[in-house]
Amino acid sequence: MDDTAARELAERLLQVAGREALRYFRVALEVEDKAPGAAFDPVTAADRAVEASLRRGLAESWPAAGIRGEEYADTPGDGRHEWLIDPIDGTRAFITGMPLWGVLLGLLRDGEPALGFMHQPYLGETFGGNGQEAWLLRAGDRQRLRSRAVATLAEAVLYTTHPESFASPEDAACHARLARQVRLSRFGGDCYSYCMLASGHVQLVVESGLQDYDILPLVPIIEGAGGTVTDWQGRPLRGGGQVLAAADRTLHAQALKVLAAR
Repeated sequence: MDDTAARELAERLLQVAGREALRYFRVALEVEDKAPGAAFDPVTAADRAVEASLRRGLAESWPAAGIRGEEYADTPGDGRHEWLIDPIDGTRAFITGMPLWGVLLGLLRDGEPALGFMHQPYLGETFGGNGQEAWLLRAGDRQRLRSRAVATLAEAVLYTTHPESFASPEDAACHARLARQVRLSRFGGDCYSYCMLASGHVQLVVESGLQDYDILPLVPIIEGAGGTVTDWQGRPLRGGGQVLAAADRTLHAQALKVLAAR
């Protein structure tokens, strides 16, 4: 399956999965905690229904490709192609009625992020990218996306999901040091923050403790819009962990220097 066919498949299946998600959004919903006794890790029937929907469609249309998601066991494939699914990225936003969540779907080719999508059905938006270009599909119209760089950290807008979401106190301290140098630092957004970076409204996103399905589907969108995304050591992302996304390489280098300082 070439990239065009894979894109068309993904966008079609995301529309179906998005309708499934909306059945559960802003209604009375039972919430389970996947990690009782630790930090609250919510999961709902929406997470499972959305992932099941995507898995069915992918398996029927491209049985040779592997599938890995957050809620169900891995489906092995041909060893070259693997879909990553985060059915509701931003479950905390979802269960509180906030629309800053999304359905993430990414395609890895030989372990490299090749295609990525973030679908927000309540807002009717599907962000996509292939590393060379990025786009927003809304109401049948496909719009090219470009990140908007600024010259210095002092002009930048920085987002992260939550001050308690960092994997360690040291990571939180690194973020706080960077936040003191930017024009505006905000919390919230989950996957939506990265798409706002690709759209030119945010210049930096910094997080840690992510899983691969939280971030790898977003990499082709960020890079396709002209942005840069790596770990905190400047290495290409091949898993989760620490993430630094920036509107361009120059701003990325400035932020990386601050995060590396001890």
